[in-house]
Amino acid sequence: MNYSKEEIENIMKKVKGDNVKFIHLMFTDVLGTIKSVTIPVEKLSESLEKGTWFDGSSIEGFARISESDMFLKPDISTYAVLPWGPRENADARFICDIYTPDGKPFERDPRFILKKIMKEAEGMGFLYNVGPELEFFLFRQNGVSPDPHDSAGYFDFAPRDLATDVRRDVVFALESMGIEVEMSHHEVAIGQHEIDFKYGNALKTADNAITFKHAVKSIAHKHGLHATFMPKPIFGENGSGMHVHQSLFDTKTGKNVFFDANDRYKLSWIAKSFIAGQLEHVRAMCPITAPTVNSYKRLVPGYEAPVYLCWAQINRSALIRIPRYSEGREQSTRAELRCPDPSCNPYLAFAVMLAAGLDGIKNKKQPPGPVEENVYEFDKEKLKEKGIGTLPHSLWQALEELEKDDVIKNALGNSFYERYIEIKKAEWDAYRIQVTEWERKRYFEAT
Repeated sequence: MNYSKEEIENIMKKVKGDNVKFIHLMFTDVLGTIKSVTIPVEKLSESLEKGTWFDGSSIEGFARISESDMFLKPDISTYAVLPWGPRENADARFICDIYTPDGKPFERDPRFILKKIMKEAEGMGFLYNVGPELEFFLFRQNGVSPDPHDSAGYFDFAPRDLATDVRRDVVFALESMGIEVEMSHHEVAIGQHEIDFKYGNALKTADNAITFKHAVKSIAHKHGLHATFMPKPIFGENGSGMHVHQSLFDTKTGKNVFFDANDRYKLSWIAKSFIAGQLEHVRAMCPITAPTVNSYKRLVPGYEAPVYLCWAQINRSALIRIPRYSEGREQSTRAELRCPDPSCNPYLAFAVMLAAGLDGIKNKKQPPGPVEENVYEFDKEKLKEKGIGTLPHSLWQALEELEKDDVIKNALGNSFYERYIEIKKAEWDAYRIQVTEWERKRYFEAT
């Protein structure tokens, strides 16, 4: 990523006009945690020209001690002033790509992995657009864990919804950073919320997703609250999902290639093959889209979380839902994948989702017929009769599925895959050997 002298001069003028003093060079580790190196503004021009060196061996999943030297190159399109910081001597950020000392993209960089699969899609004539819906919880910081911020429910309004001002501040912050917000509201569970931003290019949307998480956490802290994107923080309450709306557009015409006016669902063969690919590979995608032990406490029947491998239009128990078509909105034709959760790394999630869909298109796969009944009410016999499988029940089971799926492994790349599996198996083992309060209550006196 090389910039012209004019590009560097223009961004430096912008930074100076915004009274910026410190620059945060942001990226994510393999798990999706936001990392940052901070430089004074006087070092920005050098960083844009040559990059900024850092020690990759200290970042989860990146490199060994013997190969630790890496450098960050800021993406100038991601420049934004952090609106929750000071106005004078302000802080700004760039999202960065990671390179090795020989100037090659670092193959374990999640942003690079998404770029790689998007380039493959472009070679097939497709642009990949997504729109994620990230849910989150707000808790009081009072030493009681967890203590939801309110007891409101779905679409409740003030005064029952105590976080109206928090969401309002988040929306203002996102808009000041160039993110177009479409909706915000209280979600189903107590203390749970959702803010949706505009559908668009998958790379830009992944950048927006990590910006969104950073903004929510930072502004919640200013309100004396703790925000979490943990999938299932409260037993007995709905968990937080990250439903993802997806479609492909023709690189030449800009038209949505998922649309077919003659089809009952207004879906083209490309859309159906894309859906078929995701249904085939979704179990192997789960260690990426639902990456934590806690993720599988959300993915259970009864709490609006999809666990059955089917697709439909009106049926929200389906794994993939096709929003209804309305006249004149052909460009909005899309497929909504409902199993990802907001603990995932969005770069990796979008990468494996796209890879699975492209595999369906390459092989002209066809999905089974849609299921418009409430699948939650099916017994085992009916599920078997209709050939409806389920998502993995645990992180360990999901990792086993990933190990068998060459399409998803190849999308991640061998180096990334091997390190990720190692990290996640260690996470499972750390969980597996814990003795929980539930176990003590159930077995201490009974055995």
